[in-house]
Amino acid sequence: MEKDASLTLLSRRQKLIRNRYILLGVLLLLLLVFALLSLLVDNHGLSWGDEFLAIFGQGSHEANVIIRNIRGRRVLAAIVVGMGLSASGAVMQSTLKNPMASPSTLGVSESATFGATLAILFLSGGAFSSSGISISSPYAVTGFAFLFSVLAILIILGLSKIKGFAPEIVALSGVALGMLFQALTNLVQYFASDTALASAVYWTFGDLTRATYEQIYILMAVIFPCLLVFLLLSPKLNAIEEGDETAKSLGVNVGLIRFIGLLLASLITAVSVSFVGIIGFIGLVIPQVMKRLIGADNRYLIPVSALVGGIVLLFCDLLSRILLSGTNLPVGALTAIIGAPIFIYILLTNRRRNG
Repeated sequence: MEKDASLTLLSRRQKLIRNRYILLGVLLLLLLVFALLSLLVDNHGLSWGDEFLAIFGQGSHEANVIIRNIRGRRVLAAIVVGMGLSASGAVMQSTLKNPMASPSTLGVSESATFGATLAILFLSGGAFSSSGISISSPYAVTGFAFLFSVLAILIILGLSKIKGFAPEIVALSGVALGMLFQALTNLVQYFASDTALASAVYWTFGDLTRATYEQIYILMAVIFPCLLVFLLLSPKLNAIEEGDETAKSLGVNVGLIRFIGLLLASLITAVSVSFVGIIGFIGLVIPQVMKRLIGADNRYLIPVSALVGGIVLLFCDLLSRILLSGTNLPVGALTAIIGAPIFIYILLTNRRRNG
């Protein structure tokens, strides 16, 4: 009987693992499908065949320019940033044991925005024109954004440690820090010239069109290695979710793992904010939804959240181009419009479960 029970348990475990790999494969296929749709939809009079050939550089001159020089950048930026922000949210929620944690709720996005704004306005990090703003010194902007995002995380860690990482302390500290850095950003912008102010405000909108291929390569060079580290740390993150004492009893250096996870999540947020502005709710909502669907095992939650983050941001970018013909809406606004009701629903259903 015990042998039959063990075989049944092993069979169920193998089936679960197989189903998870199938899910990853399906999500990867969906990511490719949405990427293709983002390249081909809204064709401006070009045939789909011409646009498809342009992906490989074999289309007409106009199609090659539109697909490879314009939409290609948007698609790559959406995939990389969506994956990075969503995985960062999953890691933040796991390390802090707080479902409210994300780059947009812990003040990390706002602090990164403040640092990037300083570099753009006062350190010649940005170039201004009638069409908006471009990043002329990406390393300086990213460096300042990262510096202030890490500062925000250190403050969160310090305040939370006083109360033993109580979730409510983490959430309230993040809200307060976000308001503080938003006020500092407004104060810095107050002393900028009219042209610089208008360009800087435009820059804060979440917009995937601004990232050049050079900047996208920087995003890839930062975000993909961070995702790999997240996967390597995922067993230790699972232990931390069981409680600090339990994790320590298993030989996990809780403080170090927590610091590394939050540090890398801050770096991802910093480079994303530097090149595409603020894109909210991706890192907050998607990890929570995925945790409900597939469970809290970070070995699968992190890659699934990353793939879904890329898909959702691709979808939102596609909507931003087709909702109003001839107008590109800020994708950051769409992620907030879609994400806010979902987050409210999650809060309400969590309250019913806990009640």
